[in-house]
Amino acid sequence: MIKFLDINNQDKQILNLIYSDIRKIIKKNNFILGEQVTKFENKFSILCGSKYSISCANGTDALLIALKSLDLPKNSEVILPAMTYCSTAFAVINAGLKPILVDVDYLSPLLNLQNLKNKITKKTKVIMPVHLYGSVVNIPLIRKILNNKKIFIIDDCSQAHGAKFYKKKVGSMADISCFSLYPGKNLGAYGDAGVITTNNRSLNIKMKNYRNLGSLQKFKHTQIGVNSRLDTLQAAILLRKLPLLNKYNNKRNKIAKYYDLKINNTKIKKLNYVDGAVYHQYVILSNNRKKLTDLLKKNNIQFGFHYPYPIHKLQALRKYFRKQKYKNAEMLASKGISLPIDPNLSKKNQDKIIKVLNSF
Repeated sequence: MIKFLDINNQDKQILNLIYSDIRKIIKKNNFILGEQVTKFENKFSILCGSKYSISCANGTDALLIALKSLDLPKNSEVILPAMTYCSTAFAVINAGLKPILVDVDYLSPLLNLQNLKNKITKKTKVIMPVHLYGSVVNIPLIRKILNNKKIFIIDDCSQAHGAKFYKKKVGSMADISCFSLYPGKNLGAYGDAGVITTNNRSLNIKMKNYRNLGSLQKFKHTQIGVNSRLDTLQAAILLRKLPLLNKYNNKRNKIAKYYDLKINNTKIKKLNYVDGAVYHQYVILSNNRKKLTDLLKKNNIQFGFHYPYPIHKLQALRKYFRKQKYKNAEMLASKGISLPIDPNLSKKNQDKIIKVLNSF
């Protein structure tokens, strides 16, 4: 069986160090906001080139905390792509704001910036681009489009840890950047976890306060916040995994380039990724997805769908987007197949995947 992702194999070299760190934390009874949490936040800021990092319980909370920190009027509009994970839209709604969808580019997982221009209104308060599949949205161009309007950029970076747009690092370009640290991410914990980055000092303090029940000092609650803290055990695990991120991102990149070069079948379309992408997912398109996935199953090759429904077609969200159509997002949802891109995927297994795809 060619696994889609093998986290245990990735972490073999650091498992004994992780076990040792966990034993020390248990011995100290230091489980909530321990020193490892602060250490991880500082190191994550260095990775992203940001001044501040605020860890939290998960990526969905990261988006919610970011939106709540802006104190926007109820039903302010937030523009986001029609193809993303449900969390991006759920966070907007749970913050009391109105999601406005924009299609992605053709054969690309990224927000169509021409369409974005047409969706901006007087009610638009936030643009929320998503660096889907580890490709990177042109945030500097979005800034030019906004032309000094008082509209915030909060980017969803949950699939783009360590990615760049030219020399600009993901996590440093927007007003606020939000990351999931879910186990399957390029940088993942051993459970739910998230982190937010910003260069704005006042937003940093506000979000740090909000994620801890509105408190920076025990029993002093200055706002109604949420309980969304990264626990010390997960921070210790992430500290051990962080130094391996760039190495594994480079391996993903090499596998992706090999797929680009060797997959040669007119029945399969490949997506365009920007330079600096970190290939969280490598997605191909097929007009006969069922037949192709059956072939992959027959050859013991795991695969994924990211995602089988665009935002406007999710059952929980249909009422918000009645009669709306986003053809490129719908195409990704109905035709997309995510191939294995585990950093340690062997050359032999890469060749087998390519051979099966080319035989389709």
